[in-house]
Amino acid sequence: MEGKVIVITSGKGGVGKTTATASIGAGLAVEGKRVVVVDMDIGLRNLDVVMGLENRIVYNVVDVVHGRCKVMQAAIKDRRLDNLYLIPASQSDNKNALTPDGMRQLCGQLREEFDFVLIDCPAGIEQGFENSIAAADEAVVICTPEVSSVRDADRVIGLLYARSITPKLVVNRIVPRMVERGDMLSHEDVVEVLAIELLGLIEMDEQVVVSTNTGVPLVLQKESKAGDAFRRIALRLNGQPDLPVEVPQTQKRFWKKISHKLGFGK
Repeated sequence: MEGKVIVITSGKGGVGKTTATASIGAGLAVEGKRVVVVDMDIGLRNLDVVMGLENRIVYNVVDVVHGRCKVMQAAIKDRRLDNLYLIPASQSDNKNALTPDGMRQLCGQLREEFDFVLIDCPAGIEQGFENSIAAADEAVVICTPEVSSVRDADRVIGLLYARSITPKLVVNRIVPRMVERGDMLSHEDVVEVLAIELLGLIEMDEQVVVSTNTGVPLVLQKESKAGDAFRRIALRLNGQPDLPVEVPQTQKRFWKKISHKLGFGK
């Protein structure tokens, strides 16, 4: 059975897309799936740092597409998970070094080797976006609860639908107390505007910074709310679509809910 290609994308940069790609990839690998994550941010390259593999790079995605190496020569095995691999981006080329046809050929090879191929799409809707979605079966759209992020995500969702790619939504960096005060959009507001399937909600978590600096995937860190949420997202992508989405909430609301269930609330 061929593997599934999923593009992780957003309209706006800086919404946590690369962290999401590494975390979901690690979450699927923890479930026993053979996974490769592909960094398509040609010219910048960040996914290798987030995964702690920056010192092991010999070949990159441009080398594979241009036939300078075989696909598994460029695939770097993760330090902690034997079934998780990274194909890094090139830092010396630009986005025009690849074409949609080249990406379709690459993904065709990767489908034969892996259960899941996760494409970390660069921000924006230019050539890098077109290359990244060329072979995608599904898309995960990362959005933060900000008006500009929602607006840009809406535009990307329209482009994905136009190419017959089904998008699912992850709302990242939710701060429950700000939502409660009315200072931040709620996830219901975001879902109402974007009107696509909700895949997961990620609470703002300082462990994200620790993960990025240490190269340890969030899903492997203890007591990480974001890590737990990404692992549940991986489970949904891995055949458990009915797993409930946990909503981040303040401690006050949590205890109020528990008290109500125990019959102490009004």
